[in-house]
Parts: sequence; C-alpha cells; structure tokens
Amino acid sequence: MKKIEAIIKPFKLDDVKEALQEIGLQGLTVMDARGFGRQKGHTELYRGAEYVVDFLPKVKLELVVQDALVERAVEAIKTAAHSGRIGDGKIFILPVEDVLRIRTGETGEDAV
Repeated sequence: MKKIEAIIKPFKLDDVKEALQEIGLQGLTVMDARGFGRQKGHTELYRGAEYVVDFLPKVKLELVVQDALVERAVEAIKTAAHSGRIGDGKIFILPVEDVLRIRTGETGEDAV
C-alpha cells in the first residue's frame, strides 16, 4: 500500500475528486494549506497599501491506495490538477506498513 499526498490549487479540488472517483477510489482526506515554492508568493494592494503575500492558499489531499492503483491514482491527480502554470503543486508517494479500520478491526488492504 502507498500513501499519496498531493498539494494542489484549491480550484482544482473538484476536478481531482471526480477523477479519483472515476477510477474507483472512494476515500480521501482534504485539508486547507498555505505554502510557497518557486511561485514565491505575490504582492497585492489593499486600501492603497502594497503588501507581500508569501503563503498562497493550497489544498492538501491524502489517500491510501493499494499498490495496483498507485499509478492510476497519480495519473488522475496529475491530469486533473494540471493548469500548466507555476504553482500547480506536487505529489508525494510514501510506503504504508499497515492500516487498521477502527470500526471493524480489519487490517491491511481490507481496511483501505
């Protein structure tokens, strides 16, 4: 099993969710996040004063998938989140040793 973490632009969340549902994935955790990379923020004007916005709004997705679905899940996220502009995000893939479903006590891939 693998854990996929993706940092994407907030307006791409619905597209990514739909793409993952189309390949049969059901579970997904979403968190609001702020950050910067090569994009390095931007300047804005507010009531005539200019200020720098260092941390830009992002969304972090986390999902655990069976090894057989990792490539399809990553491709679905990559395609749905792509805009071609700087700040599209990143995808991280990490190994998962075990999973336990609290309600039923199931473990391993059965718990995913």
